[in-house]
Amino acid sequence: MTPTTPARRALVAVLASAALLGAAAVPAVAIPAASASASASASASADYAGYGDQARLGYQKAVAVHVLRGVFEQGDTEVVDRYVRPDYIQHNPLAPDGAETLKNLGVAVHQQFPDFAYDIKRVISEGDLVLVHSNVVATPGTRGQAVVDIFRFQGGKIAEHWDVGQEVPATSANGNDMFSTESWPRTERPGPGWLTAYNKKLVVEAFDQLLVRKDLSAVDRFWGPEYHQHNPNIADGVDGVKSGLGAYFEAFPQLKVTPKRVIAEGDLVAVHSHYVNAPGERGQAIVDLFRVRGGKIVEHWDVIQDVPATSANDNGMF
Repeated sequence: MTPTTPARRALVAVLASAALLGAAAVPAVAIPAASASASASASASADYAGYGDQARLGYQKAVAVHVLRGVFEQGDTEVVDRYVRPDYIQHNPLAPDGAETLKNLGVAVHQQFPDFAYDIKRVISEGDLVLVHSNVVATPGTRGQAVVDIFRFQGGKIAEHWDVGQEVPATSANGNDMFSTESWPRTERPGPGWLTAYNKKLVVEAFDQLLVRKDLSAVDRFWGPEYHQHNPNIADGVDGVKSGLGAYFEAFPQLKVTPKRVIAEGDLVAVHSHYVNAPGERGQAIVDLFRVRGGKIVEHWDVIQDVPATSANDNGMF
């Protein structure tokens, strides 16, 4: 992703540092009234522990949504004090660490882009991580960016953030946009939680064989015949992924793909990875998001960003 103007660079920094770009469907678990104080929110995850894992995951997703809406739609920085740790760790290369930076950038984007909008597509949570997939539009009428944000929670507050952002192109090789759900059922909500472990294991194995080991026969074993593609440069269907990745592997025989983290909920599984096409290159940060149905991968979205030479923080993108 290469910003084209100073204003665009500022916006990207704001969005990335904030890293709170909403959730696909607002989780059913609402933030309790007691969380209105910083001390209450700090202990909220412990409070939810007695209600089971689903309540805790719902709480984490609800907090991400609440902070996003407060900071960027209302310019409310108090939500940062309530739900973001002061020592907030930032991995976006355009933004420094810290909650104060997040507040300042939130105010700046709200003032500079009063019509700023986020179209939240899907959100998943596993363990202490929340992943959000969004179409972020600063100026009405533009295509905006595809953005994936990953948040780590600690003590009921947001403690760390990674993200990947990519400009939405005007055309697509597959006829699908970068955000829609084409596989049945056409919902952005993750499937039942009891599917999570099985689907995560399946995607990890499929990803390893296809992208780490570059074995195209993995497509026959793990991909469903009704496969839907949302990468704008790859044709739809199983044949599309075979031809697209086959050409990619041929062009870059020394490609190295290193998964950094996997987040799964229900039928959605995301892999955050470092792709390096050739030795010595900085490579790309990529999030691949897969949908699994009936033991097969049936849909794929991704967001791709070049790793820059410099960073406003010392944490790296991974």
